Amino acid sequence: MTIVRTLLALLLAAGTTAASAQPASGGVTRIVVPFAAGGVQDILARAISSELGTAIGRKVIVENRPGGGGTIGTALVAKAPPDGHTLILAAASHTINGSLYAKLPYDPIRDFSGVAHIGTVEYVLMINPRIPAKTVAEFVAYAKANPGKLNYATAGSGTATHLSMAYLIGLAGIDMVHIPFKGTNEAVNEVLAGRADAVIAANIGALPFMKDARIRMLGVTSAKRSRFLPELPTVAEGVPGYEFDSWLGLLGPAGIPRATVDQLNLAVASLLREPAILDRLAKLGIEPQALGPEAFDALLRADFAKMTRVVKASGARVE
Repeated sequence: MTIVRTLLALLLAAGTTAASAQPASGGVTRIVVPFAAGGVQDILARAISSELGTAIGRKVIVENRPGGGGTIGTALVAKAPPDGHTLILAAASHTINGSLYAKLPYDPIRDFSGVAHIGTVEYVLMINPRIPAKTVAEFVAYAKANPGKLNYATAGSGTATHLSMAYLIGLAGIDMVHIPFKGTNEAVNEVLAGRADAVIAANIGALPFMKDARIRMLGVTSAKRSRFLPELPTVAEGVPGYEFDSWLGLLGPAGIPRATVDQLNLAVASLLREPAILDRLAKLGIEPQALGPEAFDALLRADFAKMTRVVKASGARVE
């Protein structure tokens, strides 16, 4: 009888161990957004989370971990188990930070796996209408006539809203004061309220204010005019050589099994063929583009090199 009980105990223990070693059916996958609610990454993550959960058979939740220009939430994901259950909705700020910060608790390339590219987004230069400028060239001229008297709001040091403006300032040879906030919404609201003079925000932060008299749009940051704001000139038409946009995609910690990466990548690629998802992305000002894992990793490396050049040209640096 004792031998039988012992055998049963061993079998139960073995069954428990085997079960714990198997991938969980169902369960939760987290998409970390390293910024406050309301920005392009947050809204995009929430726009796809439900359908992504259905596609992979898991509940997908969005978790905001703002702070440090996105570095706090990014560090959390870098240190997460590489099981594909903790991801980050990342953008150009991910590669910007690798060039901008003197020290980071992670490597933006080596510590991450490119899981699924989603698309690209353009940015828009907007000013408070009390500034007597109707074009980018007029804005630059006004800033040059008032050195150090104008300020610009951003979603935080090291963000795309920061570097895009710092790059413009560097190329145009003007002097403006940086005022960092915790998210794009806050930065845009400061310009709307007249407490900040300018902001460069992603399309999603600009589109709702196309006809708002409290803000004036001067130009899009892309090389060509935007299909979402076709009447708006490019910033480069006033500051030759200027160009800035951002990729958007899901990253995970390095070492995620290839089968898991492939599953997530194929799930996102299938979403980017769904009319309902494409409609949502269009309303957010996002151009969809699916990429395989290798192509996404190559994009990350190329963007890191590009942002290193942009940081150098802008003169921006965060210790």
